Amino acid sequence: MQGTSPAQIGEALDRKFLSRPPAGSINAFLIHTGKKLILVDAGAGALYGDCCGQVERHIRAAGYAPEQVDLVLLTHLHKDHVGGIIHNGRAVFPNAVVRASKADIDYWNSEADKARAPSFLSTFFDAAVTSLAPYKASGHLRAIEGAGSIDEGVSVVESPGHTPGHLSYAFSSEGQTLLVVGDLVHVGALQLPHPDVTVTYDSSAVAARESRISLFSSAAKSRTLIAAAHLSFPGVGHIRKVGAAFEWVPLNYEAAPAR
Repeated sequence: MQGTSPAQIGEALDRKFLSRPPAGSINAFLIHTGKKLILVDAGAGALYGDCCGQVERHIRAAGYAPEQVDLVLLTHLHKDHVGGIIHNGRAVFPNAVVRASKADIDYWNSEADKARAPSFLSTFFDAAVTSLAPYKASGHLRAIEGAGSIDEGVSVVESPGHTPGHLSYAFSSEGQTLLVVGDLVHVGALQLPHPDVTVTYDSSAVAARESRISLFSSAAKSRTLIAAAHLSFPGVGHIRKVGAAFEWVPLNYEAAPAR
């Protein structure tokens, strides 16, 4: 974490009864719009070992098959979001179009950017290239340029900083909106009360901070429902603004039976 201190981190975690370091979630979101089955982010797949990579199993548990997914929207191309779109080099979602920002696709496929990046990101470049490969080969990879509508009821909201082309996705229906924010926040216990705190993995700490404060301020005002990749499962709730800080109000969770 950057822009903080050990004392501030400890106090924030203690306030939420969290261990050090706190356990984290890697959430993906399957959304049925009524016309299309859309997956936002796909988890790490096999890249982090047995701890993760349960997205395909959970899709089946929900009563769907990976072959039914029409569209995969990636908030960014870090390996804990893109790794789950392949298994043993093959596409897990063979009928889906995979979309991510052009900025991220260009960056994570660039050998020059890989050479300039911190060494701990080297495997992230490799994972992005490998994960996208089967979709690129089949013509199922499509870049997103700019904000705006990309499908019925689905819009792109640019939220750069964590990566050069980090995106959020807004799903709107019947006057309500769900905003899937990817890695706009990592450790909610710390970054919500202290939104200036950033993470080492941010490409631009300044831009990441600005995106977080801007989108969360707007979501708090509009009462927009938020879905976040690294807040505790299921990672869906509302944001409340309290002065310069934010609070997380999780949605009441109900386990729905498979259809």
